[in-house]
Amino acid sequence: MENIIVKHCAPTLAGIKTANLVNCKRDEVDVMCFERLRLKGIQTAVLAANDDSVLIYVYRRNMLENDLKNPEAKELLTGFGYNIKSIDSAIDRLRERIKESPCFPHEIGLFLGYPASDVKGFIEHKGQNFKCMGYWKVYGNECEAKKTFARYKKCIDVYTRVYLEGASLERLTVAV
Repeated sequence: MENIIVKHCAPTLAGIKTANLVNCKRDEVDVMCFERLRLKGIQTAVLAANDDSVLIYVYRRNMLENDLKNPEAKELLTGFGYNIKSIDSAIDRLRERIKESPCFPHEIGLFLGYPASDVKGFIEHKGQNFKCMGYWKVYGNECEAKKTFARYKKCIDVYTRVYLEGASLERLTVAV
């Protein structure tokens, strides 16, 4: 489980990204691992599950609260029936949207720390006509997005290397 978390959540562990998603087999889930993350300020929530796998949302609550204060994010989420006055109710609504949507709800990008303008652009353009693509499709500030993509990649590379050299998950997780 730790290897999966480092591989998929390094920017969140480092405190430079709001959240990541981890999809893993049910038998790989290690509750104690998530408890150790919680002690460093990382929250988790199961967004979906079936007989074989679990989709886990790994996030920094304070960063998510800040992201969802963005007026453009508020407007988008309100349009999809979210109550953004409470982070817990917003996450509950995201769970509902995952269950009821035939495809993944695109507003999830707002929960992952993607710029609201890019999430809005993705929805409006149905995933087409983007300026560039990396960890998400960019419709707004291409230059800034490319810098962010490079920071995320470097973080993942460094965290993976340091973890494989023996660093613990606790040591890799920045307390914020």
